[in-house]
Amino acid sequence: MKYSYTAGTRTWHFNDLAEVMARATPARSGDRLAGVIARSAEERVIAQMTLAEVPLKQFLNEALVPYEEDEVTRLIMDDHDAQAFSAISHLTVGDFRNWLLSDMATPEVLEGVRAGITPEMAAAVSKIMRNQDLILVAKKCHIKTAFRNTIGLPGHLSTRLQPNHPTDDVNGIAASILDGLLYGNGDAVIGINPATDNVAQAIKLMKLMDEVISKYEIPTQSCVLTHVTNTIECIEAGAPVDLVFQSIGGTEATNSSFGFNIATLAEAQDAALSLKRGTVGNNVMYFETGQGSALSANAHHGLDQQTCEVRAYAVARKFSPLLVNTVVGFIGPEYLFDGKEIIRAGLEDHFCAKLLGLPMGCDVCYTNHAEADQNDMDNLLTLLGVAGCSFVMGIPGSDDIMLNYQTTSFHDALYARRVLGSQPAPEFAHWLAKMQIMGDAFVLNDALPDAFARSLNSLPPASGQH
Repeated sequence: MKYSYTAGTRTWHFNDLAEVMARATPARSGDRLAGVIARSAEERVIAQMTLAEVPLKQFLNEALVPYEEDEVTRLIMDDHDAQAFSAISHLTVGDFRNWLLSDMATPEVLEGVRAGITPEMAAAVSKIMRNQDLILVAKKCHIKTAFRNTIGLPGHLSTRLQPNHPTDDVNGIAASILDGLLYGNGDAVIGINPATDNVAQAIKLMKLMDEVISKYEIPTQSCVLTHVTNTIECIEAGAPVDLVFQSIGGTEATNSSFGFNIATLAEAQDAALSLKRGTVGNNVMYFETGQGSALSANAHHGLDQQTCEVRAYAVARKFSPLLVNTVVGFIGPEYLFDGKEIIRAGLEDHFCAKLLGLPMGCDVCYTNHAEADQNDMDNLLTLLGVAGCSFVMGIPGSDDIMLNYQTTSFHDALYARRVLGSQPAPEFAHWLAKMQIMGDAFVLNDALPDAFARSLNSLPPASGQH
């Protein structure tokens, strides 16, 4: 099907829905690299107006990636809930935007229709929304998940404590965990990216985190961000696995380049569920995404990078994850060039994922060669906090010394909670109060908690000290 739009004396033509979507996308460097970006600001606006007139039903009739060639497309089409869709099936993309912004679209109503919204519908409507629109609608999407605590309740902001170390040094990791806990971080997960990615190292790190969580009775969960097949092997070896991690993409070819498919994720989920390690829930999966991953794998099928990104959320939704986050600026300026593009992408990703029913967080980050700085990250962190983001990262000093990128620190998360009046997960907040780390008013205790002090005092003195 071809698409056209007449403005004045000129008629604009687009070859298919994929081209309309790409040309309508706010400018970003990845789409320029892929050659799918609008060739002028005028063409972008025309494409957005064309997209606004497309019926939502069209996305069920015109697959952007062929059904026969792609298991993600098959997942999207086969799992679509026609009954949930019926309430909005008469709308165009533009009507859908207006409806989402209206008072008729309450949290309860949005929950009722989400199974009928495909990723392409969510991506399409985001392309004709302002930043404030993305924030307002995302705020209305309440997504609750649970494992050893409850993530995503309104008025709460959780954090992933990310104690990465360039050599996986156990003492360095333990010191970062202690530092993060003292700032009230770690309720979403204590999650380590291993510097040495193999099964033996993953088990070593899993046992370290499990020992800390058990010793201090911390109501949180751990995760080693290793490949999903490694985690399956860890479970088979009897390791204390809480969450299964995998980076995911929006096309079958992207995920194949990552070394897995949907069946692999199902096997991993079943294995993790069999351990029954959750105490208040059984959401056992943790996924990360990022605009540009499909393009970097040459697996984007000519689509714009944001549409590919949102298609990944169909994969995530299939497995009822505890956590999903977009590592928004991590892939680099080839895909999101500067602070403005990173901010826009972060708000788009959060909105689309929440609309589809995912517990979405964000790694508010940039690489050192991007045209961005910490003020841009402060802006995005604050905007996402207002939008009801499920969780953000907490890293010592904002600087991940293993992955070599800039993100949000322990005190950045404390700032966001204080300025927005947000609480940690309720079970974790109770633990912080019991440990005398933090009270209800976000006041930090200057004194080291007794339990931590006893552990530190029992350590042997460092070489040369007495």
